[in-house]
Amino acid sequence: MSFLKKLFGGGGGSSAPSAPAETYQGYTIFAEPIKDGGTWRISARIEKEIAGEIKAHQLVRADTLQSYEDAVKASVAKAQMLIDQQGDLIFE
Repeated sequence: MSFLKKLFGGGGGSSAPSAPAETYQGYTIFAEPIKDGGTWRISARIEKEIAGEIKAHQLVRADTLQSYEDAVKASVAKAQMLIDQQGDLIFE
């Protein structure tokens, strides 16, 4: 249960710095790595405005990395790969 609390933000405050949003093929990617013990779990929010409404998809992967900076880079790369593979289908 504590894993789920950590994964979904119920395990207390995270001291994660804020990474700048990146734009990729009309999508906005917010890298939001999740602190998991001494490592960072890959996580990102992908947003896009469709028909005047902001659609969002939360990407969380099991991969963990030692540094926050590496986790941010990997989170953006995974989000870009998901966009390339699925496009707007990620919002369904």
